[in-house]
Amino acid sequence: MLTIAQQAAAARAFVRDRLAEAGTVLDDVLERRMDAHFERLYRHFTDVYGDRADCLEQLAAVVATAARAAAERSPDLRRLDAVREADPAWYLDHRMLGGVCYVDRYAGDLKGLRARIPYFRELGLTYLHLMPLFAAPAGDSDGGYAVSSYREVDPGLGTTAQLRDLAADLRAAGISLVVDFVFNHTSDEHEWALGAVAGDPRYEGFYRIHPDRTIPDLYERTTREVFPDDYPGSFVQLPDGRWIWSTFHRFQWDLNYANPAVFEAMAGEMLFLANVGVEVLRLDAAAFIWKELGTDCENRPEAHALIRAFNAVLAIAAPAVVFKSEAIVHPDRVAEYIDVDECRLSYNPLQMALIWDALATRDARLLSQALERRHATAPGTAWVNYVRSHDDIGWTFADEDAAELGIDGFEHRRFLNAFYVDRFPGSFARGVPFQENPRTGDARVSGTTASLAGVEAGDPHGVARVLLAHGVAMSTGGIPLLYLGDEVGQLNDHSYLAVPEHASDSRWVHRPAFPAARYAERDDPGTDAGAVFAGLRRLIAVRRSIPELAGGALVGFETHDPHVLGYQRPGVERTVLVLANLSDGPRVVAAERFAALPETAQELLTEAEVHLREGLVLPPLGFVWLRVQRAADGS
Repeated sequence: MLTIAQQAAAARAFVRDRLAEAGTVLDDVLERRMDAHFERLYRHFTDVYGDRADCLEQLAAVVATAARAAAERSPDLRRLDAVREADPAWYLDHRMLGGVCYVDRYAGDLKGLRARIPYFRELGLTYLHLMPLFAAPAGDSDGGYAVSSYREVDPGLGTTAQLRDLAADLRAAGISLVVDFVFNHTSDEHEWALGAVAGDPRYEGFYRIHPDRTIPDLYERTTREVFPDDYPGSFVQLPDGRWIWSTFHRFQWDLNYANPAVFEAMAGEMLFLANVGVEVLRLDAAAFIWKELGTDCENRPEAHALIRAFNAVLAIAAPAVVFKSEAIVHPDRVAEYIDVDECRLSYNPLQMALIWDALATRDARLLSQALERRHATAPGTAWVNYVRSHDDIGWTFADEDAAELGIDGFEHRRFLNAFYVDRFPGSFARGVPFQENPRTGDARVSGTTASLAGVEAGDPHGVARVLLAHGVAMSTGGIPLLYLGDEVGQLNDHSYLAVPEHASDSRWVHRPAFPAARYAERDDPGTDAGAVFAGLRRLIAVRRSIPELAGGALVGFETHDPHVLGYQRPGVERTVLVLANLSDGPRVVAAERFAALPETAQELLTEAEVHLREGLVLPPLGFVWLRVQRAADGS
């Protein structure tokens, strides 16, 4: 039997012949990348489609698509490809800082956003994620995640040419453009969807459409309801009586990746975005792309093979681009998407959820456990750490982890949901429930950082909670991500209730319009906006000066106090020890906790010298970044 390498070599010869027949010539750079990555592409593509008689023909079509895209890359992007190939782990730098926003709500349109580049540089951004900005149905479009075109910008925001120019300007400012690649589904208005419903033979197989409920009923025995408020199950009925797979909203139809033509088509859309100048593609709903009867149709092995095949296509045609996974699933499943050959970056939903857990309970144990047990990722990869995103907060901790600490996962989620929507006595939070399911008791939470942390309620520790939460996100490793506007403590915006297409989706409460009044106060430390802004600017500036915070290596630090979180970020010669008091009162870290460390440390945020043999008093919701010299043996 031929080895994989031998099979791939034969397949490459077949593909080369097909390209030659079509008049496609690969330049030296592309030949070199084919040498490096074709075997990987072949292996993962055949993992999914190897049983098909036309597998190699389909693979040849994919390579032809990649070759065309590579030839169309601008000189500037080709130079960036070369830079990133020489430094493939560029995103591990301790100076990385991300920002995320909706173009229309933050800046009106692409022109307005372009005008804000000087502010982004002032803030220190190196990464800017623009929420979905491509054509989508009028009215409710799930915040743009119902994509009607991967190539046409929403006309209300601008044009694709303007997006290309914005990407170039950001790149010149040292800021990488990030957009969503919504590759699980399209809107029901996408030309593929319209063609499929109309019986166009090219697009009929792009979606999973069934004539009656026989097959949908079999699948729905094991799939879950994601948006039960919209409709039950995983399928919606078409006007002609047929049923189409729709995991999320009824206007978002899942693509059928069992058809390799879908893979080729989506590779083309992906590479189009790469050639616009996108440097990071957020893979939306990565866990859902493969369906298999008798399973929950999430996190299937074929999903990973498909993402790895897409990754190899990028490595051949546009190596400056990397994937970021979005998989809001069990923590063990999240980790499965993180690999240099799959997604080099990944959201860190567990850390986000457990930061809020720790603030509500004043108990650091679940967060500390997660940092020690679930923080490490594969070499060359990084977390994207965030305090909150455009989405709701779901309590994604593992029940078995909670049980080790004597916590009942179901009841604890009920408590957290009640606490963060102000249904628990003494709550400081002013969140809003999202997708409450009375049948299952499931729910999630919406709200801006400041509103969830107590600023909206006037809690005296509200600003401190905002800063502590970001202090953790900025010191645990990877890329910290700010939802723009949160750096000035923006509050919930309930005006969404007056917008018909938003009123049923409480997540719009934490997607407010540009908070001009709070930005106007950002230089006044006597205001909440100014206090938050000054504190975050200090965190950002100090982080940029600390090489120990690069990468993701993290070592636990036992404080022997459930209210105090502790961890270390080891460098070559020095270590940064982070301590954070989650309680509303002062806490003392006893001197003996520091017995293995040198006598003195530098507190990086205040530049003060700390004498560890005297112990350390942390004020309510206070935290420190202590730099200590490592011993000669590296301990």
